[in-house]
Amino acid sequence: MAQLRGPGSMTGVNLLAKVYDNGVTKDGKFRFVDAQIDARDQRGPAQTNLHLTSQRVTDKDGNNRYNNGAAYSTGQFEEIVKVAGPNFEPITNKDGAEIGRIYAVKANVMPSTKGNGLVLNTKSLEQSDFKVDGLTMDNQFSSMKQAKEAADATKEAPAAETQAEAPALNTDVPLFEDQELGVG
Repeated sequence: MAQLRGPGSMTGVNLLAKVYDNGVTKDGKFRFVDAQIDARDQRGPAQTNLHLTSQRVTDKDGNNRYNNGAAYSTGQFEEIVKVAGPNFEPITNKDGAEIGRIYAVKANVMPSTKGNGLVLNTKSLEQSDFKVDGLTMDNQFSSMKQAKEAADATKEAPAAETQAEAPALNTDVPLFEDQELGVG
């Protein structure tokens, strides 16, 4: 999940709120929102995982997957929709039918009271600095992939640099010299 550290890192973050139509509790009181740092936000490019929350779960077939949704009350969800206004993009299935939406907003984020990840503070919602479009999610995936590749290259580079920077052994000088020790 996203890592935000340092003063001001959790303030005024451009976010994408990905919501599926079926991501609602049976009683209708909560909506599951996959909130992500927008890769175009200054805090986005270095993130290998842009999701505010990400929990590894095992499904009934024993397969591991990640749950990136956090529960927000229906009122909080309505605030996200209201603030985003026309700045949303439909999520469609393979047949082209709308099955959800991605809303672009800007908000402060804070640690989840549930103990996993971050959540957006709906009391601080504003218009996003960026327009969401049909390529926004592709950009999200591409950004995470590039950040992971850069992080992996950084891990590999120190070992290669250490080997390259090691001084060469001077074979012209004997390792032990027969010298008389002046013992007094």
